[in-house]
Amino acid sequence: MDGASSTPSETLEQAQSRHRKEAKDLQGRITNKKKNATKKTRKGVNDECAEMERQMRDRHAEELRRISGEAGGDDDDDDNNETRIPDNEDDAPEDGVDVAAFAEKMKALGVEDLAARPPQRPTSEKDEDISSGGNGGGAGGGGGAGKKRNRQKERLARRAAEQEAAAVAAEREASGMTDRRGAERERMQGAFGRNGLVEREIRPDGHCLFSAVADQLQQRGVPLGGEGEGEGEAEPGYRTVRRRAAGYIGEHGDDFAGFLEEDLESYVRKMRDTAEWGGQLELLAVANVYGVEIHVVQDGQTEVIRPTEATATGGEDEKKRIWLAYYRHGYGLGEHYNSLRTKA
Repeated sequence: MDGASSTPSETLEQAQSRHRKEAKDLQGRITNKKKNATKKTRKGVNDECAEMERQMRDRHAEELRRISGEAGGDDDDDDNNETRIPDNEDDAPEDGVDVAAFAEKMKALGVEDLAARPPQRPTSEKDEDISSGGNGGGAGGGGGAGKKRNRQKERLARRAAEQEAAAVAAEREASGMTDRRGAERERMQGAFGRNGLVEREIRPDGHCLFSAVADQLQQRGVPLGGEGEGEGEAEPGYRTVRRRAAGYIGEHGDDFAGFLEEDLESYVRKMRDTAEWGGQLELLAVANVYGVEIHVVQDGQTEVIRPTEATATGGEDEKKRIWLAYYRHGYGLGEHYNSLRTKA
């Protein structure tokens, strides 16, 4: 038998709480089933999971209908105490469903849209109930009143069960998004601590890689412009780094053309003159232009990009190192680079 028959004294609020827990438990089982499914069994597993969800929804709705019916069942035989259909949603709590309390629960779970729209009674359904009650009122007043009340309760209970399931799904999705960003941040902070680094926030835009590189080079006393480029001091640092990296790619086209999805000239022009996002190719170009090792911290791990040419000034011990932080989930625009300075 279902949960309602095993706990006859269960209140509506207790049932709704149990339903939320059962929905979470079922979702965990479904996730495991889908994770372990193979290509051949995936369709069958998906059908099985859909059937499990349908059965749970039907069972929850039936339990809520039974509880709502028991809450008002004592009045069924009282002809002098006929229960009326509420004229508006403010009367709904008298039939066993506290709409205001349910809205507060939805808001607490972060489902503002559901909280703003508690269970509503369509006008057509209300008119149908009133019309049905009018036709049977003369034959037996008490019985007709009970039917009208129970139909209203069933609709409210069914909508409550659906909204509970939606709230659980929204809560699960929101917590998953938060965990992914928070987990990345936690691993990054651990790497910063191990290497004695402190993060300097860079504006999240298409120039972030070049801005972070410019900050690092300036911290280590490496001139951004080349020899005889005094006029380069008038432009922002990220512009100088972007221009020189694009120039290097253009001058060494044979090393980069195989990685491009467009012709070399168009790519160089785009990287030099627009806010196009930079990536691995641009980091390699920067390493060669400035003769530096670039240490990129990503998800708690460190990747080192070294110059492919003997462009570094001095021997290996004098080679400059710059540090960047690379994020995939921490910023709204997507991928992002920050500068990592040595902790004072």
